[in-house]
Amino acid sequence: MRELRIRVLAGVFAVAAVLAWAGARLWSSLGTLPSVPLAAPIVLALIAAVLLATALSLRSRLRAQRERRPGAKGVDPLMAARAVVFGQASALVAALVAGMYGGTGVFLLESLDIPARRDQAIYAGFSVLAGIAVIAAAIFLERVCKLPEDDENGGPGAASTA
Repeated sequence: MRELRIRVLAGVFAVAAVLAWAGARLWSSLGTLPSVPLAAPIVLALIAAVLLATALSLRSRLRAQRERRPGAKGVDPLMAARAVVFGQASALVAALVAGMYGGTGVFLLESLDIPARRDQAIYAGFSVLAGIAVIAAAIFLERVCKLPEDDENGGPGAASTA
């Protein structure tokens, strides 16, 4: 499995932000602006919490398994791989969504004197922060599930993600 690349996530964020900013300018010139839902940062924060809880659970189970504690639950490799794929997909979507709300939020900074637009800018800002939290939790989950290098069998570069 390939690791998440910060450059790719930053690129997705930047392209989505520029397109959202341009789209918001165009949409505003037509007389209205699509709203930023209050649920956006809440949903992203929930996804980040699920990813973080999964990573912490897997980390403690893997540590117990490594230390050969009696009664330690093993980690199914397929379950770990599914968790990593969920994290990677969540990070990509979060980068896209955070970029969209970031671009919209930057556009809304021009009109903070209007209360409705100020609220929308705040929701957009919280959505960007929650999107960054999803990305951080996904990277942490990926690092938790990464296999150590196998010097005996694979030689250098044999590390991969579970």
